[in-house]
Amino acid sequence: MLMRTVTVFAPATIANLGPGFDVLGVAIEGLGDWVSVTIRDEPGVVIESITGDNKKLSLDPAQNTAGIAAQEALRLIGVSDVGLSLRIRKGMPLGSGLGSSGASAAAAAWGVNMLFGSPLSKQRLLHASIVAESVVSGWHADNVGPSLFGGFILIRTYDPLDIIELPTPFGLTFALVTPEMELPTRQSRAVIPQEIPLKLHVAQSGNLAALIASLFGGSPILLGRAMQDVIVEPARAPLIPAFEKVKASAFEAGALACSIAGAGPTLFALCDDAITGAIVAGVMQEAFSTYGGLRSSTHVARVDQEGARVVG
Repeated sequence: MLMRTVTVFAPATIANLGPGFDVLGVAIEGLGDWVSVTIRDEPGVVIESITGDNKKLSLDPAQNTAGIAAQEALRLIGVSDVGLSLRIRKGMPLGSGLGSSGASAAAAAWGVNMLFGSPLSKQRLLHASIVAESVVSGWHADNVGPSLFGGFILIRTYDPLDIIELPTPFGLTFALVTPEMELPTRQSRAVIPQEIPLKLHVAQSGNLAALIASLFGGSPILLGRAMQDVIVEPARAPLIPAFEKVKASAFEAGALACSIAGAGPTLFALCDDAITGAIVAGVMQEAFSTYGGLRSSTHVARVDQEGARVVG
């Protein structure tokens, strides 16, 4: 017998991870979105409520990533005689660079799938999530991929879509600091250079290759060395007040790497244990306040290995 209602949690993500613009991302523990999906007799998708968004998000399912993903998942499953009602609870700041829209899309798509007996794999449902994400930030999967699958995800190619799940070295910890400002993804993407000198391409390729190699048994120190972005970060850094000061403070406190999470303004620092992560998060928060005049929130977490899952 099919369920009538299911609640799914999908985790927040860090996209790019330095050199992996639009092709690399990781899911993180403790932050994310919840979407409750209920079957209704009337065809179509409706959004009953959204909480945790300060009333900023649209209840129009055609303008909300959860609504779009749910409708697309219905289409992929082949259901047209019933509809869906969604209730969304946001568990991270909007416009933070932590994949808020992607988490809602992943949770909705997986929830619809579970309601109808799990006919589709996460690989198939990724398409529904990307379609939804494309409405707000373009056609890319470095947020929705890890939010749906968990762990580290590499997108080898988008045409055809080829997703590779990567291993997670034990004990990796991320310190996240989110300043109280919004940086819309479209604005952040608008500053990225459209032409890249060969020298920068070579440097970025080397860092991305070393980063992936380090996930297959390399040391955290190598992983940290590889998380250097010589193309996108320099273009986006001026959009985040006191970026260089905050980044410098992270390294001084023991971080192995520090860069912009997704489109920003959240900054992430890679640490080799939770104690160091807490210290690094604290000094980064202080630097945002001292040099940027911004309040900020912190979060210290390891990698979420599960991705979207039923929680109720």
